[in-house]
Formats: sequence, structure tokens, C-alpha cells
Amino acid sequence: MRVAVFGAGYIGLVTGACLAALGHRVVVRDIVPERVDMLDAGQVPIYEPGLEELIREHRERLTFTLDAAGALEGADVAYICVDTPPTASGDADLSRVWSVVADLEEAAHLRAVVLKSTVPVGTGAKVRRALDAAGLVHVGYAANPEFTAEGRAVEDFLRPDRVVVGSDDEATAQLVADLHRGVEGPVELMTVPSAEMVKLAANALLATKITFINEIAAVCEQTGADVVEVARAVGMDHRLGPHFLGAGLGYGGSCFPKDSRALRAMASNSGYPFQMLSAVIEVNDLQPRRAVQRIKQELGTLDGRRIALLGLTFKPDTDDMREAPSAVIAARLLAEGCEVTGWDPMARLAATDPWTRVRRAKTVTEAAEGCDALIVVTEWADLQDVDWQEVVAGMRGRLLYDGRNALDRDRLSALGLTCMGVGRATVRP
Repeated sequence: MRVAVFGAGYIGLVTGACLAALGHRVVVRDIVPERVDMLDAGQVPIYEPGLEELIREHRERLTFTLDAAGALEGADVAYICVDTPPTASGDADLSRVWSVVADLEEAAHLRAVVLKSTVPVGTGAKVRRALDAAGLVHVGYAANPEFTAEGRAVEDFLRPDRVVVGSDDEATAQLVADLHRGVEGPVELMTVPSAEMVKLAANALLATKITFINEIAAVCEQTGADVVEVARAVGMDHRLGPHFLGAGLGYGGSCFPKDSRALRAMASNSGYPFQMLSAVIEVNDLQPRRAVQRIKQELGTLDGRRIALLGLTFKPDTDDMREAPSAVIAARLLAEGCEVTGWDPMARLAATDPWTRVRRAKTVTEAAEGCDALIVVTEWADLQDVDWQEVVAGMRGRLLYDGRNALDRDRLSALGLTCMGVGRATVRP
């Protein structure tokens, strides 16, 4: 088929590239000239493993444009993949979605419009009414939420746990299912509101698992239990599973924080106070601050200390800094009078506070030079290959706070480091 994808962000680019890999002819439209120029030149503006190679491999079926009409010319299906950032009230900002819907009003030749952006339940009904009002009654509509995780988005698209398609029209549902022919995963057909809710519910549940294990970690710190051992045994229960039971500094990124707040706002707007989700959000907001407080208790004071953050992105294998715990940690350390250095192999740091006051190092060894403490914020695989003996030799102090429980504490304590972790007893040399 011929597919027009609106939005060249994380979701739009992965969707466009993967649909091209499945054999469709895809035009990706964006409104940022610099982004389109980069893509035309063969450069991908985001870091996502495998994406650049996929775009290069299927470039004969994949083009990029600033022109909405040009993208829609001859298209069978239009995919809406724009972002829906939170408003001041926590609701999803749908202005970009409505902008695309307006661009579709003259595209009477379309067979279907598919919304992949994360939206509140009920958005599909409003889009349907807008299409009908524009004379596009004959054009089908479907919700096809994405479930791709940054760092493995291409894999998740091509080999998903499920493909969710919501439509009140059987022919449109089948059309979207056919678009995914070649994808190694089951297709789940349902109503539009159910499809919209699946995305929000899935992310809220994953966020809840992360927050729950972080609460267990806090209790472990008070009682002497080890959260790594606890989580490993809990995860062996087939009813629960091991996924998202890694205690740490809390969730971040573009999905969990935004979607959990959007679901809470939607529930409140509907007259239901989602109290459990409110607690999840509150605990997660406190998690990086708890780390700073524990380090302060260990060091006695943070004023005048030098501290290095190892890893800055919200998770490894991405360059995404949205809602990264490192930003809260850096801001709190600076407020306490610390000198802060940061290391990350991929992070795209904005020229805004706190990053304008954080010195960026090229290597872990450089970041640790003269530091009183190190904080592992992101569990990059690179940290396993570091010459830790050289790192320790260059430090002024001897404290390591492993905010992801990712490193070998026994090996590092043998090198002279005092090793703190989340939900674990402190190991001293």
C-alpha cells in the first residue's frame, strides 16, 4: 500500500521505516525543515538502534517531505504519529493531532486514517466526527497505538507482543491488520475506546510495577533485606514475571510520566479520582531526591563536593533526555553546593539549566577525576568495560552510589570504593 506518515519523531520514523520494510511505499511528512533535510541526506535525527540501517536499506520505498499534500498524493492510508505533550493540567495536548486532521480534509481518496499517537479515550470519536464534517464519511478510521520501547523500538514493531487495532468498521480493521502482514505477532481487534485505553493502561501498569519495587527497596533499606534478591525471587512467580522489577531511580522518558499523568487527568475529568496512580506518580517524583538525600547522609554534607553522574539519559540505548532522573539529581546537587560532572555516550543535552552548569566529560575516568562520589544514573553497558582501578585512582573520595544496581559491588569495594545501592546494604572496603 501507499502510506503517508505524519510526524518524523520516534514513533513516526520507526513506523515509517518498519512499514517500508514490510513492503509498503511510505512518505513521512514533518514540519521541521532541518529534520527533513537531515533525513533526505541519510542522517537520522534520533538515536535508535537499527533504525538508521533500516531506513538506509529500504530507502527506495521511503521518502521525506514538508508538504502535506505531497505526502497524501496517491496514499491509501494516513498515519497520525505526532506527539501529544502534557498541558499544565496534565491533559494531553492534542493540537498537533488536530492540525494533521485539518491537513486530511481534502484527501477524499484515502481508504483510512489511523491514529498512532497516544490520546485520551474518546479522541477517536471526535476525529471521526471531524472527518465526517469534512465530507470524509467514506474514509475509515482506526486507533493503532504503539507499544515500542526506546532502545528496541524496531524490534518491538516487527516482533511485537501484540498489534492492537481499534475500529468500529470491520473493513478498516482488516485493512490495518493487512498493513502489518509480515509482523511476527498476534493482531488484537477491538473497539476504538478500548484500543485507546489499552495504551494508557499498559504504561500505567508498567509504571506501577517500577514504583512498587522502589517502595519495596525503601523498606529493604530499613530492614536489611536485599531488593535484588527479593525481586529475583518474586519475578520467578509465573503470575508476576521478572519484567520491570529492577529497583532504581524511577521511570522517565516520553511515555510513562506523560501517559500516567494523562490517565490520571482523564479519570479526574470523568469524575473518578485515580488515587493509586496518584501515589505512583508521587513516589516516582521522589525517587531521585531520595538518592541525593542518602548520599548526603553518607558524606555528611554536599556543599563543596565534586560528584560525577555516570549516564544521563533516562535509559540506555537512547539519546533521549525527556523526564530523565539525571536532571532532578543534577539540579538538587547543584542546589546543595556541589560541582557536578556528567558522562553519557549518547545524551542530547539542552542548553538550559541544569545542564549549562554541568561539565560534560568524554569518558568515565575523566568524569571521576577529583570527585568525592560517583552516581550511576543510567546502566549503560559501557560501564562494565571501564578500567575501575584507574577510575578509583583518580578520585578524591571513595563513594559510589549505584542508582541502577548494575555493577559488581564486591569487585568495586575490593578496589576501595564504598558501594551504596537502591534497596541494598552498603558495602564498605
